[in-house]
Amino acid sequence: MENFRLRVFRAVAEEMSFRKAAEALHLSQPAVSQHIRALEEEAGVQLFDRARGAGHGSQISLTEAGRVLLGFANAAAETMVEARRALAGLSDAIDGPLKLGASTTVAQYLLPRILGEFLKQYPQVKLSLVSGNTEQIVEAVAEKRVALGIIEGPAMRRELKTERMVQDEMVLIASPNHAWARRGGGAIELTELAKVPLLLRERGSGSRRVVERALKGVGLPLRSLQVAMELDSTEAILSGVEAELGVGFVSRWALGKVLQLGAAKVIAVKGLEIRRDFSFVRLAGAEVTGAAAAFQRFAMGTVERK
Repeated sequence: MENFRLRVFRAVAEEMSFRKAAEALHLSQPAVSQHIRALEEEAGVQLFDRARGAGHGSQISLTEAGRVLLGFANAAAETMVEARRALAGLSDAIDGPLKLGASTTVAQYLLPRILGEFLKQYPQVKLSLVSGNTEQIVEAVAEKRVALGIIEGPAMRRELKTERMVQDEMVLIASPNHAWARRGGGAIELTELAKVPLLLRERGSGSRRVVERALKGVGLPLRSLQVAMELDSTEAILSGVEAELGVGFVSRWALGKVLQLGAAKVIAVKGLEIRRDFSFVRLAGAEVTGAAAAFQRFAMGTVERK
């Protein structure tokens, strides 16, 4: 895929010899010289200084223009290697193992339908899924126990790269018997949040980190709130709210059946909006390939249609 004249140029620059470059490329020496002349004419500059050494034939060296072009030629060659790798990933049959990690809310409420459709399209893929809070999934990616993770909060690790999958909103919910739910849809004041028991996710949860940051941003640091319980899943918060143990923040993705059954009510809070991204996370500098790359493309296409 690389421009052949640039390939010849790189060979001559590496060997500093037309003869050795010709041998490496399985060309005649006149053919190599012709390619270099044609490239110099196309570029409008001289790429090599050709000097005649006493008794040693021609000696060559790169001109300043040659050194500049060599940098770009090497970069272009590396780009073509990456391009071939990416195209091979698209054309190869998608099969084999797929090791995914997903934080709790994503694994429970977003992934099941996507994975079901993906495995129907790629039945040869052997899926294994690790679930945990954001901190645990980030650790699994960093330790290469999973090829690709999906998390609810920031990765907080320099060696990892995140890419947005879909936007989410965290909303406050209360039991339908709660005084706030019986107001007829009116929003509560921020200060009212400090007066009721609050159910939070455990430390290390991306959901908790996002909620804490948003509340602190509107003047409600955690120490000013009545944290009644710390729970290890969104499902536990939903159950706690239903049992009237307190109010809590959960993802809108988790509320479909809950709202249909009337088990909880969404409570608007004046001046508070909590949005976040569900994000893919992988090792920085290492592109996902094979089944993991196919799943990422498939998942992005699926959530965009929803």
